[in-house]
Amino acid sequence: GAAALIWHEIIREKVTNFIMNQSKEQRILNFVLQNAVRGDPCSVVDTIDKYCSQKEWAMNVGNEKGLILDKTLEEVQPSVALELGTYCGYSAVRIARLLKAGAHLLTVEFNPEFAAIAKQMIEFAGVQDKVKLLEGPSEEIIPQLKKKYEVDTLDFVFLDHWKDRYTPDTILLQECNLLRKGSVLLADNVIVPGAPEFLNYIRNNPRFQCTNYPSHLEYMKVKDAMEKAVFLG
Repeated sequence: GAAALIWHEIIREKVTNFIMNQSKEQRILNFVLQNAVRGDPCSVVDTIDKYCSQKEWAMNVGNEKGLILDKTLEEVQPSVALELGTYCGYSAVRIARLLKAGAHLLTVEFNPEFAAIAKQMIEFAGVQDKVKLLEGPSEEIIPQLKKKYEVDTLDFVFLDHWKDRYTPDTILLQECNLLRKGSVLLADNVIVPGAPEFLNYIRNNPRFQCTNYPSHLEYMKVKDAMEKAVFLG
């Protein structure tokens, strides 16, 4: 799994970026703008999946684990959702298309280039009314959610950013009183690249009830998993 990631993320990507004089993320956006249906979030999601499975691998949640995300969202029916790690906007669009009327998603991205691409992706999908993109480090934005962004508590949190931030940000969400009894956390890539510290923390914490969903790394046959944690209060 690690070798495959190094090949796709570092070697192949850098060569292609140099030849084409643009980033992989820009190529994904261009493919969507040219091939997907404007205002149709399902078309946008399917088009990104097509590009990343056939042309260039990218770290979206992907369709297989995306179905686990969909199922969790349908169970939770969140009014206020938080995503940590927007990347190109794939999962933000995927989440937004399932939100009930009046519900909204706050999505946090540290990388300005990714944020700019995600903003265009979200607008092209027609879900900009449901999604607010917050740019900056998660550890700075989480403490601002209550006052600056008028969040009372979060019904659903999708962790898909730096794996070493999963644990401290989960602790920060609790310290900032952003979780209520029944709030659901869903963490991606807990096997590859892996989040062993987070799994150890969450599974041994009496305040959380955990479920593991074995799956595969996006667009590959490498084993991966998602971890769901329900906050018990």
